[in-house]
Amino acid sequence: MGEQTFEEITAPYLRELHLHCYRMLGSTTDADDVLQEVLLAAWRGLDSFAGRSSLRTWLYRIATNRCLNAIRDGKRRPRPEPLPPFDPPAPTRRGDVTWLQPYPDEFLDDLIVKREHIALAFITALQRMPPRQTAALILVDVLDFPLSEVADLLDTTPTAIKGALQRARASLHSPPPPRDAETERAVAKRFAEALAADDIAAVKALLSNDAWLSMPPAPHEYYGPEAIAAFLQASAAARAETLLLEPIGENLHPAFTCYFVGESGRRYTGCLALTVSGDRISTITRFLDPVSAIPFDPSPRHSR
Repeated sequence: MGEQTFEEITAPYLRELHLHCYRMLGSTTDADDVLQEVLLAAWRGLDSFAGRSSLRTWLYRIATNRCLNAIRDGKRRPRPEPLPPFDPPAPTRRGDVTWLQPYPDEFLDDLIVKREHIALAFITALQRMPPRQTAALILVDVLDFPLSEVADLLDTTPTAIKGALQRARASLHSPPPPRDAETERAVAKRFAEALAADDIAAVKALLSNDAWLSMPPAPHEYYGPEAIAAFLQASAAARAETLLLEPIGENLHPAFTCYFVGESGRRYTGCLALTVSGDRISTITRFLDPVSAIPFDPSPRHSR
């Protein structure tokens, strides 16, 4: 590596490695932790790196296996289920990916990312696959690694990778329709104004017939305009403070940071991301966990 420092040779890959860990784990918090493990392992193993593959491939090998270890060892655990401060209606179902967190658009700076490869529906689907299927799908279909290289990364055969890919692809839903950015912005703006005004009827009118509301880390999920409106109405009726929504971007979705505003000022209360299909909202994902507001620090904590 010549006279380059460890930070210099790994810096170009930190953002994409962090995104890779996020795709594998579905959580920015867990991605932060595992990325630091990756950097430490790479720092310790750099002298033995034989150069039989590119540095990027070697780092992806370490990152993928550290993520698989984290999943196997139970480090990717659901966070404690929060208790709502009101009596909510019975949920349509209880979700199983309660560790899901958003990925701020600002983390994607300098990265070329297809929207369908960072969409919340895609990230959620990845969490439901067997971990090695998840790894194979990301490495081949998202990152365009050759099949033979992925087999080497995962210490298996190309035939096994082909089988894993077939099963992973079969479990995915259809890709999202083409994006109409202008319509998407207008729908998101109308939604935010209606929700902040507690105009639940106007929110309901913006929902598709098959819309879902989920609230990680709470497992409660609501299906359809009637169920979603009932939940939002119960929440609004129990709240004494004003709801403030400030636009941001999460997972290349229209999204909002949420605050409750009262006599003591405003307090952060998570964020909210929308999936807009045509001129209707098909999913509302309300992230209640405040750790999602912690910014990603791409600087390694180890030097060489």
